[in-house]
Amino acid sequence: VTVRDWSNPKAYMHDLSGTDRRNPTVNGYGPLYGAPELSTDEFPVLDPVTNTSWVINAPVRDPDTPTSLSTPPTAPSPYWGDEAIWDSKANAHNPMLDQDGRVWYTARIRGPENPDFCKEGSEHPSAMLFPTQRAGRQLSMYDPNTEQYTFIDTCFSTHHLQFAYDEENTLWTSGGGAVVGWLNTREFLETGDAASAQGWSPLILDTNGNGQVDEWVEPGDEQDTSKDLRVNAGFYAVMPNPADGSIWGSNAFGYPGAVVRYDPATGLGERYNVPLPGFGSRGADIDKNGVVWVSLGSGHLGEFDRRKCQGPLNGPNATGDHCPEGWTFHPLPGPGFRDLPEDSVESSYYTWVDQHDSLGLGEDIPIVTGNLFDGVHALVDGEFQTLRVPYPLGFYTKGFEGRIDNPEAGWEGRGIWVPSGDRTPWLKEGGQGTKPLVVHFQMRPNPLSP
Repeated sequence: VTVRDWSNPKAYMHDLSGTDRRNPTVNGYGPLYGAPELSTDEFPVLDPVTNTSWVINAPVRDPDTPTSLSTPPTAPSPYWGDEAIWDSKANAHNPMLDQDGRVWYTARIRGPENPDFCKEGSEHPSAMLFPTQRAGRQLSMYDPNTEQYTFIDTCFSTHHLQFAYDEENTLWTSGGGAVVGWLNTREFLETGDAASAQGWSPLILDTNGNGQVDEWVEPGDEQDTSKDLRVNAGFYAVMPNPADGSIWGSNAFGYPGAVVRYDPATGLGERYNVPLPGFGSRGADIDKNGVVWVSLGSGHLGEFDRRKCQGPLNGPNATGDHCPEGWTFHPLPGPGFRDLPEDSVESSYYTWVDQHDSLGLGEDIPIVTGNLFDGVHALVDGEFQTLRVPYPLGFYTKGFEGRIDNPEAGWEGRGIWVPSGDRTPWLKEGGQGTKPLVVHFQMRPNPLSP
């Protein structure tokens, strides 16, 4: 376990990235890039070889972009008094490196009102299907080779992001609410035309069973079996499936929670609700076989395998509760509640799947944030192994990734990079002045390995 710090004592990190998820040897031994969300527009960068850090001063396109500085403290802080310590306009939530080491951020570049090409009356194909009026966060890209920061205006809001396994290097995003959005990065890099390179789609269930998008019933209206059904099942996590090209998302902030599939070829969606004893889906990821792994508020790691579904996956009954047999639940470590002793109190925020054995525990190992355990939990052969940060106490992460710096260097050439993600770094052991942390977990084959 190697612990470094970066940024400043008033900032916090939501996530970091230092490689291409699809090929984790990209940017080996290179810098790591953080996303400080609402806290600052000084995006931190860490060089793990020289143990130095610096910042990218991220701009916004429009000067009147809203800022977190306009929200004063609701009460004096014991540490900062009445000082408003957060001052971000960009509100960068997640970074992700592409195949050439460029850093793509879900970041705000303007106010919420969308440009005309997003709205009703536009000839943009996505706007003709489902026009959008507002987007709270867009995209941006930083090229370390040129040190150029590029704005990408989107008609859909963004939150998390992942690249698809296709020739277009399509960047899929969550956070769009009623829609799922994407950017053809190959086209954008060639033309610079963000409007042409992007698309978005509502989530339409094929309830009339004919295999195509038709006239639909709106959410909350009485179902009509001759029509399709639109659902508000916005993605929280987003996961391109390397097995079949579909796009999956987790649907959070509602009971019981669900995972959702979108097929770019047909434009159709599928929703699979979490059955008991599970509930409360949040962050999720997918393995190379297309199995979805999701952190659940019920104290479980949920596993959903669509291949296990026995009934029809479309038609009038395929609205969410039609495949409980696809679910398997893995109780997270930790004690249970008094009246629910089998339900762990562990409160995991997000799940990441180590598709490429970047940690050394094997391929397709799901690893979840251990938010009450000062670390992360890896599910290996049906049993959880906990990787804990011993000091400072209070480590809390929201997202992480693995990187293989050198595939020929054994355990020393691989590992996972885990940033602290709590919004109050001064509440960790160390107190005021403690900076956000970056933890590098590496697995020796045995304790005596050189």
